[in-house]
Amino acid sequence: MSASLLRRGLELLEAPGEVRAGLQRGRDGPGAAGAARRRKRAAGPGGNKATVKGRVVKSAIEEYHKKKAVNHLRANLQYMLKGRFVANKAVTEQVLAQNRGRKSKDQPPKKAAKKKPEGTVFTEEDFRKFEREYFGRP
Repeated sequence: MSASLLRRGLELLEAPGEVRAGLQRGRDGPGAAGAARRRKRAAGPGGNKATVKGRVVKSAIEEYHKKKAVNHLRANLQYMLKGRFVANKAVTEQVLAQNRGRKSKDQPPKKAAKKKPEGTVFTEEDFRKFEREYFGRP
């Protein structure tokens, strides 16, 4: 048996009021400051996080309902349909341009101007007339 167990056993057998001077350890001594620090640190507000004391049992069904995906479509549609005001296209373009970055990567691609198909100035009748004059009568 260890000495501390023997000491505790003897303390239990003694009368409650009487304490022998030899068995009582004083708080002042060479390791008193370290012991006081240890005691203070042990009584911290966090306590031991590994213990189960104070743990609340949560219902798995309640947790499932809390974390279940919610469909917000109906509320969003009501919100969107409530404000039927449509802004002017020029104003919306201006707001979007201000919100867009200034870098070239943020700019929308420039639309190339559509080339009109080159039409001829001359009609089919003009070509026939030219053939007759230049080549003779076909």
